[in-house]
Amino acid sequence: MKVEKFLKLSLIILISLLILGYVIAQGGRGKARIAGVVLDEEGNPIKSAKIVVQYLKNEQIKLEATINKKGEWSILGLGTGMWKVTASAEGYIPTYVDIYVRQLGKNPKITLTLKKTKSSDKAIIQDEPSFNLLEKANQLFTEKQYDDAIALLEQFLEQNPHAYQASLSIGDCYQEKGELDKAIEEYNSVLEQAKIDDLIGKEIAAKALAGIGECYLKKEDLETAQNYFKQSIDSYPENEILAYNVGEIYFSNQKIDEAIHYFELSIQIKSDWGPPYLKLGYAYLNKANYEKAGIYLNKFLEIDPESPEALTAKNVIDYLEKIKN
Repeated sequence: MKVEKFLKLSLIILISLLILGYVIAQGGRGKARIAGVVLDEEGNPIKSAKIVVQYLKNEQIKLEATINKKGEWSILGLGTGMWKVTASAEGYIPTYVDIYVRQLGKNPKITLTLKKTKSSDKAIIQDEPSFNLLEKANQLFTEKQYDDAIALLEQFLEQNPHAYQASLSIGDCYQEKGELDKAIEEYNSVLEQAKIDDLIGKEIAAKALAGIGECYLKKEDLETAQNYFKQSIDSYPENEILAYNVGEIYFSNQKIDEAIHYFELSIQIKSDWGPPYLKLGYAYLNKANYEKAGIYLNKFLEIDPESPEALTAKNVIDYLEKIKN
């Protein structure tokens, strides 16, 4: 009887994950609204600013907002999930924030403050051709055309040698190609240049450290990987998304206990964010700890009942309840 229940549970989990993949693929569109304001350092509105929002699970999904005289903007039609909101304006340093958008309730107002550029801000890219190169490279990466993406990124760096952040993307390309030593070399070059970047160096360095950690995980050098992941989190401890992403890396490599640690860390940083609860539910399903799986999946539904993944989570919970009886 236990064997039969286990087989049934395995089947429902497999079906659920297939459904989840389909739902995610359909994501990005919905009825959610976000709004905010763009200000300068003195608190004055920047009416010439440009707002672009980008869905992080499919970066080809982009929307733009119009800003009024008060620097205010709003966008309607967003799906549940992580979005990047970027503000830019001529004469100012672009800035962005990653936010989690919900369908139910009011999403918090977003205030983006732009700093004026200085002559020393050589790494700030504002010309249209350079942006187009980066956008095309990103599209090629999404399409898994890594060699072509690398070529465009290298062309971009030739034209903008101070924009070292592009090397992070080159490292990502090499990692996806399986050329792990080349990827590590790129990430290390990013780390060196991030040391002298007071603007975004801290965040870029954290991403590079996580990239190196992922390479060593793929090399099956778990101890070295864990060391780099720890450095990544320690260097940017206030970022729940970074901790979550490290958990995702471990989860995709079937390192379930390690994944659980980082998903829990993400919750410690931001307890009202749904995705790590969902992944903890799936992690405990993998460990056959169905009680804890149910607890975390229920918590996920409590926080984000309108998420595209909510139906799948509910189906798993319902099945877990049935096999208990």
